[in-house]
Amino acid sequence: MGRLDELDLTLRLSRKEQDRRLESAQTRLAQLRLALGGQTGPEGSDGHHPFGPPLLIVFEGWDASGKGGAIKRLVASLDARHYRVAQFAAPTADELRHHWLHRFWLPLPGRGGMAIYDRTWYGRVLVERVEGLTPELDWRRGYQEIREFERQLADDGTILVKFWLHVSDQEQLERFERRKNDPLKAWKLTEEDWRNRAKREEYTAAVEEMVAETDSGAAPWDLIPADSKRWARVAVLETVIKRIEERCETLGFALPPAAGSHDEEAGES
Repeated sequence: MGRLDELDLTLRLSRKEQDRRLESAQTRLAQLRLALGGQTGPEGSDGHHPFGPPLLIVFEGWDASGKGGAIKRLVASLDARHYRVAQFAAPTADELRHHWLHRFWLPLPGRGGMAIYDRTWYGRVLVERVEGLTPELDWRRGYQEIREFERQLADDGTILVKFWLHVSDQEQLERFERRKNDPLKAWKLTEEDWRNRAKREEYTAAVEEMVAETDSGAAPWDLIPADSKRWARVAVLETVIKRIEERCETLGFALPPAAGSHDEEAGES
């Protein structure tokens, strides 16, 4: 039994409950984003709102696990000027000339910034491992390099939120079949996706080891059961909010109370 086996893939939400919780979470996230970006909050001695810590949200998961849909809901209430989405595929010839982590440094958010990574440095210990693209000595060394990289981000104050979206083998197959038969989504499905399905057991072992090696207090993994897209989308948003609030409390960065909270109501009395 591994961490993935412990996830309850039967969790479901009605559309009404999903919409209610999404609306509440999106409102709160927009509120937090403005505070982190120095758009709201108490003024500093220079008359400006202080910037909050950088926010970096990274997504990994099975093909067709709903990463794109989760990201879409995550940013739905945010001004497009206040975040960046970076997507990573196989490294280019020029990127291969540098240390393998080099390309992940470039889009990192600065103070007050927010970035979302669709696929990440974890490809080193997943696809590069399973597909034999990197010698074992190198990808195994990747665990320590990843831990050090994430520790540097955390020590610098970054709020790092790491997601793995998990779907069952059967659910993934059904989503593949639906994509194959949908003219507007068929482009998302490649021969590589089908080949990866054939190696699911190997990828599962790689994911379990990845989580065991890189789950830490500074950079914890949030494993999301995603057989229900509604459940996963809400879980992602609510988890991001939770991680922001926890980290800002640790860092001593003041956040506004949630709308309708006791603190806010007391202030209005």
